[in-house]
Amino acid sequence: MAIWKTFRITDAVNDISNGKFVLPVIQRPLVWTEDKITLLFDTLLKGDSFGGIIVIEEEQGSEPLFNFRPFTIDGNTIASRQVDKLSNQQLFVIDGQQRLQAFYIGLKGSINSKVLYFDLYSDFNSEYEFRFELETSKLPKQSKENADRPIPEHFWYPVSSLLEKLKNTGKYKQVVRDIIAQNNIDDETRREYIEENILSFYENVLNSETLGVSKVIVNKNQPELERQRIVELFIRLNDGGTKLSTFDLVASKLKGFSWQMEGFLKNMLDHYGDIGLSQDNLIKLLFLLQDNHRKEMASIDATDASFAINNRERIGVTLKALRDFLEHSKTIEYYKDGNRSFIPLFFIAYHLFHSKIPNNQLLTYFDNHDAGNHDFPLIKNWLYHSLVNGVFRSRGAGWIPYKTGIRKILDAIKQYKGSSFPAEALYEVYSGHPITFTRNYTANNLDSLDGAFIYYLMYDRSKTIRINDIDHIMPKSILEAKNFDMEKINSIKNFQLLDYSTNRGSKNGKPFAEWINDPECVKGKQTFIRLHLIPTDENLWSEDKFEEFAEARSILILDKLLAYCQ
Repeated sequence: MAIWKTFRITDAVNDISNGKFVLPVIQRPLVWTEDKITLLFDTLLKGDSFGGIIVIEEEQGSEPLFNFRPFTIDGNTIASRQVDKLSNQQLFVIDGQQRLQAFYIGLKGSINSKVLYFDLYSDFNSEYEFRFELETSKLPKQSKENADRPIPEHFWYPVSSLLEKLKNTGKYKQVVRDIIAQNNIDDETRREYIEENILSFYENVLNSETLGVSKVIVNKNQPELERQRIVELFIRLNDGGTKLSTFDLVASKLKGFSWQMEGFLKNMLDHYGDIGLSQDNLIKLLFLLQDNHRKEMASIDATDASFAINNRERIGVTLKALRDFLEHSKTIEYYKDGNRSFIPLFFIAYHLFHSKIPNNQLLTYFDNHDAGNHDFPLIKNWLYHSLVNGVFRSRGAGWIPYKTGIRKILDAIKQYKGSSFPAEALYEVYSGHPITFTRNYTANNLDSLDGAFIYYLMYDRSKTIRINDIDHIMPKSILEAKNFDMEKINSIKNFQLLDYSTNRGSKNGKPFAEWINDPECVKGKQTFIRLHLIPTDENLWSEDKFEEFAEARSILILDKLLAYCQ
């Protein structure tokens, strides 16, 4: 059974300020952007529907179903707190958090240190314009986005100041007169627009009950059952509004079993997000550590939350050791570059977590990586060979990294808990499946390897594709005109990484020898040659000798690859 009640926006915002509306621990943080918030205010002033709010009501003196946190006034996440008995009646928001947060931040707070401004010259027949900014001087003076506006300039006014003026006077016309007089506005059209915009703001924010709140009744005699019922309701409500990812929903369900999951997730992500640990990956890791590669939503239960909380110290030191390994193996910049497959890191973490190494020793486990650590070379070589071969990016022949890959590697590695890292057993997983994998690198198979990681090795494990162009050393247009084979033209043997401005500026289409010998184009020729693995024999720098150049360069690339993959 649900009971509906209507609120004025200003009353709801006051209740948020006073802590009557709160957020249960199962809720995620604020995810709406500045643009989404301003769009909601436009929707509000137009009188359009923006959906209802669903809450559970908790009585004064009762023990709430969930631990909770207040709404944020500045966009920063606030930790939930445990309360045994409520000092006041409170409404726990199950659906509509983002909308209420938007109204609260827009009317009383800030986001990214910016406050909300309302353009009092908005063309109310088409759009009410709102914008977040640090101060009025940084806002645009003229409207460039809408050339058909009746008034071409903007008149930005702080929303919080407008709200206070309207609340203090209770008469919107008095506020209109004051603003017009204070800004010496004589033009009749501009006065009309100011009045219409302030009237719309007054009516929809302060005067009309535009917000519907539905109270869901709960049976407090069965708290555990009711807690999970509300979590399931929260998940079903995800069908509307701002979508939660699958792992947002999983996180909410886990937090429903233990409020401490919120702190666990935040702490791990705060400390290890720089190596690509996302909420999704952290939750997948929790399941993998329990030898379950494919946990279904319906099968998540209290034991999953208990596993995380009971093992949080072990998981924390495992992730610390994982990051240390990435540092010492010189792959941390590769992973910091973003959007890398986390699959190999799952299994390095799995090995470390299930090792017999005590927590205090695991914290410094890789400090002796260069002498006496038997695991380090095994893990490093497995990671390098896996990345060079693109094992975790490959698809085809029935190999899908996040399905068959994870399942088969887990089946193999779980047989070696407490033993040395089973690199050879994991190589057998690859060779036993019809995917391309080799540890015998030659000039002939360079182009079948994973380009992204090969570039990383070529540039001494520092330079990445994401901040550079992949550039033909000898220009494609010249080589095509000389009828060289396209497969050879587009080979890694003829590719280098250049910054965008150089590649699309001074180098664009020039013969290689002409460009590299021009001191205006290449400052520090010898350094450039060493950095980009260019053959030192300048007789090979002519496009006519492209094939000999490519062969010589392949040897330099291969030498670099073999130096790191041993």
